[in-house]
Amino acid sequence: MDAYKIINDLLVNLFNDILDIEKNALIKGEFENITVNDMHIMRTIGIGEGKNMSSIARELNITVGSLTTSMNSLVKKKYVVRERSEEDRRIVNIRLTEKGERAFHHHAEFHKKLVDAVVEYVDEDDLPGLAKCLNGVCEFFRSYEG
Repeated sequence: MDAYKIINDLLVNLFNDILDIEKNALIKGEFENITVNDMHIMRTIGIGEGKNMSSIARELNITVGSLTTSMNSLVKKKYVVRERSEEDRRIVNIRLTEKGERAFHHHAEFHKKLVDAVVEYVDEDDLPGLAKCLNGVCEFFRSYEG
């Protein structure tokens, strides 16, 4: 089997499996009432002071309206809180609650294990080349227009 076919098969299988694998690894126990999408929203919010809806939506490349639906659910489930800015009451920041921070760390741990599993098979000198290849895959998806 030639290298092109091997790479194609690996990418197809990886993309077919990755959401199921991530869901099964993350959405369980304390966090069984949320989605992988919710986890990605919380990752975008991050730990700390939080962010406003516009900046979160921009980072996720979705509309504020779409984000609002997910955010309402996350507030109801007590993963995030909305807080008005003291400096400008028109600005509403979204911040993770303690429960949201636990979910954030749970998600981060999954990604750490994922990266550790990948780099285990790569010589340290080859890591820049792997990073360049994976960046190329990311650029393909970001710029793909069908």
